[in-house]
Amino acid sequence: MGVSSVRVDGNALLLGEVQIRFIRTLRLPESGTHALPPGLGEFPLRRVEDYPGTAPPEWLAKGGVMLPVYLREAMWLSFAGTREPAALQVGVGKVCAVSGERWTGRPARTPQNYLVLPRQPWLDGINSGDGTVRQFVAVPLGLGATVEGQVTGEETTGGVQLQAFPLNARELSAWREAQRARPPRTGPSAPAPPGAPGAPAAFGGYGAAVPLPMSAAPGAPPAPGAARARSAAQPPAAPAMGLGVGGSMRQEVYRDERPLSAWAGDPAARVFVHLVTPPAWRRITGEEAPPSPVDRAAYTKAGLPWFDYYDDTAADLAAPETLGQVKPVGEWLGDDHTPWAEPAPGQVTPLGNAPRPGKPVQDGDW
Repeated sequence: MGVSSVRVDGNALLLGEVQIRFIRTLRLPESGTHALPPGLGEFPLRRVEDYPGTAPPEWLAKGGVMLPVYLREAMWLSFAGTREPAALQVGVGKVCAVSGERWTGRPARTPQNYLVLPRQPWLDGINSGDGTVRQFVAVPLGLGATVEGQVTGEETTGGVQLQAFPLNARELSAWREAQRARPPRTGPSAPAPPGAPGAPAAFGGYGAAVPLPMSAAPGAPPAPGAARARSAAQPPAAPAMGLGVGGSMRQEVYRDERPLSAWAGDPAARVFVHLVTPPAWRRITGEEAPPSPVDRAAYTKAGLPWFDYYDDTAADLAAPETLGQVKPVGEWLGDDHTPWAEPAPGQVTPLGNAPRPGKPVQDGDW
């Protein structure tokens, strides 16, 4: 059992001062290297503890949150809204998405096993080196297609694990003092990336939702816990889902410029994120999952934007050997024969250089 300062505010997951949103997106082809795909809206988040009568007992024991995801659906993690420095560990089936090593729950530097926030604005997949990541793609456990299965030879955990470490008291005090001493900005500020807090929610922006057809939109969800009364019997087991990888995209995972001793010895918060199939989501919560993502060829044909992000003041982490050898999910699920429409050059947009709201999330044993 660990720390419990995790809260859910709408679809945002708050780990201490870290804010994380899970963003739906287009799945890339598994060959070639691509620009950053657009955001298609947020995955809904629900606390597992709100469904004691319908969530599987093993999920209740782990605590945390859950979100609905389709087979082979892609996602990325947005850290917009994180204001103070943090070291964030991201596990996929308790395999570190940055270092490729098994989850330890402690920050390390040889190799680095965490992201540096807020410098790292988002993460779309596992660190594959040379300025690229391989896209997160949802697959069931049991095929061997997950990152967990390929790295460890077992598929027993699934889901996503997150743990955040703040700066230690001395470093945080110095950082805050430096922020107060900075001169106020004069003149126009650089625009925030679309989808970031305070930025215009441009249609199809990176992190902004793409409107879906009204015929596909789900109805208003019932209140959390409304599904509890459906059955007093033991809840059925839900299909176990994890993350494999898909196509490659241009995205750096940044090296930490601080010494490891700058970070607190204990995490501010940690949470287990369960990935739920749409049928299981409906059975557990009584809600319909969001409609399946729009067709990527139609998106590109409509002229909507893709993105390219580069920070010339940061250094990219090399890929660990374990993650460099992870194969895309098509090796298990078959090729995707949907025609791929490459975005035109003009569609790729360059991006660069208080009391917490929401309900607390119960942690468990994982």
